[in-house]
Formats: sequence, C-alpha cells, structure tokens
Amino acid sequence: MKSLTTKDYLHISVVAAIYIVLTILPPLNAISFGAYQFRVSEMLNFLGFYNKKYIIAVTIGCMISNLYSFGVIDVFVGGFSTLIFVTLGIILFKKYQNDYLLNGIISKGFLYFSVFFAASMITIALELHYLFGAPFWLTWFTTGVGELLSLLVGAVIIEKISKTIDFTK
Repeated sequence: MKSLTTKDYLHISVVAAIYIVLTILPPLNAISFGAYQFRVSEMLNFLGFYNKKYIIAVTIGCMISNLYSFGVIDVFVGGFSTLIFVTLGIILFKKYQNDYLLNGIISKGFLYFSVFFAASMITIALELHYLFGAPFWLTWFTTGVGELLSLLVGAVIIEKISKTIDFTK
C-alpha cells in the first residue's frame, strides 16, 4: 500500500465513524451484537474493493464498536477477524468485481465475498461459545446467516453508491 495522505486519514476516520454509528446507535445496536445479529455497518466492508485504506477503516470501526459489546476480548477477536477476513476476501475475489449477476445488480466478487465472510463468523461463534456457553454450531449458523444477509443488502447499496461516489481515491 502506498503511504497514506492526510486526505486518506480523513477518509479512514469518516468511514470508521460511520461504521460505529451504524453499529452502536439505537435502534441498530439491538441487532448488531450477539448470536443473532444483522450488523448494517458490515456493508462498508465492500469499500476495501475500491481502496485498501478502507480495510483499515472498517477494522478500526469494528474494534471501537465492539467495545460496546463484550469488551476488550471482542475488540481483538472481532477486530482481527475483520482485518484478516476482509483482506483475504478482497485478495481472493477482487478479480470478479466487474463480473455482474442479476442484470448488473451485484458483482460476482461481492457475492463470493459475502458468502466467504459469512463463513468467517466461525471466530465469533467460538468467542460466544467460550465466553457464554452459546451452542457453537447454532451460533455459527445464526451469525453467518445474519452476516450474509447484511452483506448481500450492503453489496447492492455500495454498488449503487459507487456509481456516484468514486471510492478509488
């Protein structure tokens, strides 16, 4: 990654702040944490396809948001999970970003990333299992389904917004 400019730091800060607001403010906070979650802010993960600086932004946003859930443990588990799986997902699926499905509604890259990232909720299921005794497989399923749904909705939204705003800069 090239060295970051002041403008890049501003973009990272704004996206991290949007992530935090979409996660912790009512009524969204009620559906953003736990074994049954639909974290609206996860749609911002797709910004990493346009510019790698946004991987930093969503990781910081996730870590700060997770302070409001299970504390420091969730900051590290959720934060590092976001960093690793967003980075890996973008590396694996960026080549499909411009191949569209459903009459141009969603790119294959975004769809593949959504399924991949939903599967990555294994880390959250493990965390909830060890911290609270939540049933592992059920928790993995419920967090994965919630993540998949929020990402699919987010893929369509980010795709539409990217037609107006150039996220590559």
